[in-house]
Amino acid sequence: MAKIKLEYIWLDGYEPVANLRGKTKLIDGEMGKVTLEDCPMWGFDGSSTQQADGSDSDCMLKPVAIFPDGARKDAYIVMSEVLLPDGSPHPSNSRATIPDDPGLWVGLEQEYFLQQDGRPLGWPEDPNSYPAPQGEYYTGVGYCNVGDIARQIVEEHLDLCIFAGINHEGINAEVAKGQWEFQIFGKGSYNACDQMWVARYLLLRLCEKYGIDVEWHCKPFIGDWNGSGMHCNFSTDFMRETGGKDYFMKLMDKFEEYKDEHIAAYGPDNHLRLTGLHETQSIDKFSWGIADRGASIRVPHSFVKDDAYKGYLEDRRPNSQGDPYKIVARVSKTVNEVEAEFK
Repeated sequence: MAKIKLEYIWLDGYEPVANLRGKTKLIDGEMGKVTLEDCPMWGFDGSSTQQADGSDSDCMLKPVAIFPDGARKDAYIVMSEVLLPDGSPHPSNSRATIPDDPGLWVGLEQEYFLQQDGRPLGWPEDPNSYPAPQGEYYTGVGYCNVGDIARQIVEEHLDLCIFAGINHEGINAEVAKGQWEFQIFGKGSYNACDQMWVARYLLLRLCEKYGIDVEWHCKPFIGDWNGSGMHCNFSTDFMRETGGKDYFMKLMDKFEEYKDEHIAAYGPDNHLRLTGLHETQSIDKFSWGIADRGASIRVPHSFVKDDAYKGYLEDRRPNSQGDPYKIVARVSKTVNEVEAEFK
């Protein structure tokens, strides 16, 4: 038997963007044999995380997913939900708002900047100077385009995520200098969201040793620079297997009807990013288009092939600092409302 490190991580109560928190619990066990059932409920001081008053500060941690931790010896990461002492979900517990749907498949594309001393890696030290315009950085190769430390970080992060069992589907340098992306796919309404939060945690912790910060903000630099999104690709059993043009058109009508509700769930400051000039449609409008990067929802060619209107869709509006749980909860609610008419 060895001492096993369980790093419980959770979302705090800060708004509009929650922070990741973590602390380590030690149990007796054997690497490779520890399961979620071996992780007990735990507690923390909610008055220090904007989740409780000091006069009644106890909050509970409910383990919901476990991942091997390749950066520590004999260690796991335990994704946790925050509960009130009576066992009910804490108001900050966004994971508890998602319906448990194994047929909902989700792919999330996380963009972010790597920064040091307040500026992206590779940007000039002079705060009034900028790198060469966007063009050669996206999927770029070579020191002048991607540098050296950034590449080292993203490769090491990828290996840590693979070791943890996170289902990465790809990584790449993004359109702006110092900007990167990774993609995660999961079957089931919780899966990709849990994995995304753990992947974010691993990236933040990894960057500590390099003296690098991760900038999640969706538009850290105003001007002719791409912001950062977290495009949400999604499908349901009905969308993949049945579909149909009538269903699709009603779904798009419903997405347009709930445009404001979706934007509210997709991350703060999105008005800075969704200008209609760079990534997608303007924040005050809704549109869909086939292979159209300027649309709110991009429809793959495969979706409309032979007029089938089935497969998956990509909502391009969620932003890089959004809460995956809130994003998926909002998408799921809209899709379920439409599909109820067809079942």
